[in-house]
Amino acid sequence: MFASRTNWPLAPNRLSLEIEELRRQGVALLDLTESNPTGCGFAFDRPRIFDALVDPQALSYTPDPRGLPSARQAVAGYYAERGITLDPAQIILTTSTSEAYSYIFRLLADPGDAILAPQPSYPLFDFLAGLNDIRVIGYRLFYDHGWQIDLPALENCLEARARAILVVHPNNPTGSFVRRDELAELVAFCRERSMALVADEVFADYPLTADPERVVSHAAATDALTFTLSGLSKISALPQMKLAWAVANGPAQLLRDALGRLEIIADTYLSLSAPLALALPKLLETRREIQSQILERVRSNLQLLDSQLAVDQPVNRLEVEGGWYAILRLPSTRSDEDWAIEFARQDGVLVHPGHFFDFSSEGHLVISLLTERTVFEQGLRRILARVAHYA
Repeated sequence: MFASRTNWPLAPNRLSLEIEELRRQGVALLDLTESNPTGCGFAFDRPRIFDALVDPQALSYTPDPRGLPSARQAVAGYYAERGITLDPAQIILTTSTSEAYSYIFRLLADPGDAILAPQPSYPLFDFLAGLNDIRVIGYRLFYDHGWQIDLPALENCLEARARAILVVHPNNPTGSFVRRDELAELVAFCRERSMALVADEVFADYPLTADPERVVSHAAATDALTFTLSGLSKISALPQMKLAWAVANGPAQLLRDALGRLEIIADTYLSLSAPLALALPKLLETRREIQSQILERVRSNLQLLDSQLAVDQPVNRLEVEGGWYAILRLPSTRSDEDWAIEFARQDGVLVHPGHFFDFSSEGHLVISLLTERTVFEQGLRRILARVAHYA
């Protein structure tokens, strides 16, 4: 009766069942997976946000497939601050980056075609690709004193029906940015094979260190058809506002063709509401206050983490350049899921097992640096004590 694209395994995994049972029992849990900024104790500029949502023009309906010009101009201004000049016509507004992905997949790929996506990464692309009747081919990020794209292996991932390469900048959860030399190779790879580059930059405003070799934004790439995705969810820490965008760039004729087709896709849905589009310029401005709070929290928690990891401990963390997460490497004497279940059951601490993000080997846990300080510190101490118990 149901479409094969929805034939997902619906049974909960062991960790989910364990957490559900602990909550049923009323066990107090320290959540080191919390990544919703609205639930992490930050001070939002409430009057300014509420004021942005009150605009008399919201009572008028003047649809524009790409989004209201004033909103797209505000997005162009955001990129201008990064030194990137864009025509607002290159910008398509959507209700989420997930919707933007769907638009782009529909633009580029027929049923059965494929996209290349990084591993490890956030477990979203398989679902989005499946819902759009295309396939995901994973390409490897490898760790060697920092995360890097395995560029030589891209050729081995390639097949005739591959239509795009997807990068996440910085990656979630590795926190690794795309470097300039990597981008040059990716652009050449795409140009030579008539493929597109799709860059997810939702965490790009949260670098932990400066690096001149880091790509500023893929929105400036012009030598291959490129789509750059972002939105208010992370930039202004307002995931509930459901407002994102895709920036198209590339060779002139390809860009014109892509934008013309994207406009028809967007016109078919007209998904973004006028009140949110009108509010976008003001909501985008609120990023200036909230981002400083988030970066302070993330850096503080990372510093605390490093202070607790003694040289001779069986736990260490991998390098992270940006974003909201840290990766712990534990002894692979048990599976990541077994570690996560034990931390929940014995210590009341929630962590993400590495396999959730498609790590290729055991021994990885992912924790959120967005977690409130006291919760983070207590949870971390319990984790380290538990692992030391087995050392």
